Amino acid sequence: MKSVKIMPSKLRGTINVPPSKSMAHRVVICGGLGAGKSSISNIDLSDDLTATIEGMRALGSEIEKSSSGFIINGAEFLDNANAAFTNVIDCNESGTTLRLLIPISLTKENSVVFTGRGNLGKRPLDLYYEIFEKHGISYEYEKDGLNLKIKGSMKPGEYKIRGDISSQFISGLLLALPLLDGDSKITVTTDMESRGYIDLTIDMQKRFGIDIQQSKSREFYIKGRQIYKPTDYAVEGDFSQGAFYLVAGALGNDIKCKGLNIDSLQGDKAVLGIIEAMGGKVETKGGYIQAYGADTQGTVIDGSQFPDIIPILAVLGALSRGTTKIVNAGRLRIKECDRLKAICEGLRNLGADIRELEDGLIINGRKSLDGGIADSWNDHRIAMSLAIASTRCKDAVTIRNSHAVKKSYPGFWNDFKSLGGNADEWNMG
Repeated sequence: MKSVKIMPSKLRGTINVPPSKSMAHRVVICGGLGAGKSSISNIDLSDDLTATIEGMRALGSEIEKSSSGFIINGAEFLDNANAAFTNVIDCNESGTTLRLLIPISLTKENSVVFTGRGNLGKRPLDLYYEIFEKHGISYEYEKDGLNLKIKGSMKPGEYKIRGDISSQFISGLLLALPLLDGDSKITVTTDMESRGYIDLTIDMQKRFGIDIQQSKSREFYIKGRQIYKPTDYAVEGDFSQGAFYLVAGALGNDIKCKGLNIDSLQGDKAVLGIIEAMGGKVETKGGYIQAYGADTQGTVIDGSQFPDIIPILAVLGALSRGTTKIVNAGRLRIKECDRLKAICEGLRNLGADIRELEDGLIINGRKSLDGGIADSWNDHRIAMSLAIASTRCKDAVTIRNSHAVKKSYPGFWNDFKSLGGNADEWNMG
């Protein structure tokens, strides 16, 4: 186990925000389904993305490293569309890999085993099990573990699915259904949470020549026999990761974020509006985005559309005047860890006035935190959030399981130190 000890200091400088992990997953998949070679640049190999790359390779896509990123060719995947395979796909701890690749693995008659580790086996897949039963796809799995065995193929037609558990189920279907030999329709039977991720999926498919029609907010029409066309694409900066530095700016640090697209469809771009709603300022000029603040005030934050940035927004709330209430965030309990409990416990250990609700948090802000020892719960977003909180602590902060950042942002601690963060990481045996 690794831990990091941080002596509180202000962060200052310019950071190149890592490429979007959400968009990278989608471009690797679309390229891996394409009838020819696509060149993908500005892409970082986190643990999650490596799982998707290896999963697409297992399904027949050719993915080779290049000087700028990857060359991806899906011709072999398509040529073998009528062949039967037995594949093992190791999703590691990536829920995105698991939920996006399950439908894709069934676009042809197939026998596939999905494995993983950590909390992944506890994340719900019931929506897919319902589809399997309607389409005659056999499946078996281990309760509270991930050893999912599926056999069969998807058929064109209507798919009714809930939208209030995870948008990844809908994205997985959207990616797979154009490859079937007939037309399909997706009807979402509830309100859609994290809608921005669905928009990202459709936008990426459009770049690869796939047409998804939408006549109502909850209905998607997908023509069959479509072809993913090869394209070249540079992944834009990740607002999920940029949120750590933008909140740091709102807490009084001086950080310019480069590589973020102000016109991005990423749902986590909502961090900009929340910072402004809490009294901070956001400036966009010269190719960078910067947030200012230091005297922000509490507000109500609805976490249903951007759950990934709730931990760092909790940090902002803990250091803002008045009360911040985070609501509609119950899904955070089934992420890499129970993120509501993890960020509540972590910030409380540092001196924050914070308590859990069933689906959110109540935070009474303080001018500064004390410091102390907190655990990341082996969750990358908890570790990075606590690191940003350290910049407004009186005494040292020790974060256990600091290595968790490699799941999405392997270079985080180096970047943190490049901005003036005084962090010393060591193995605890």
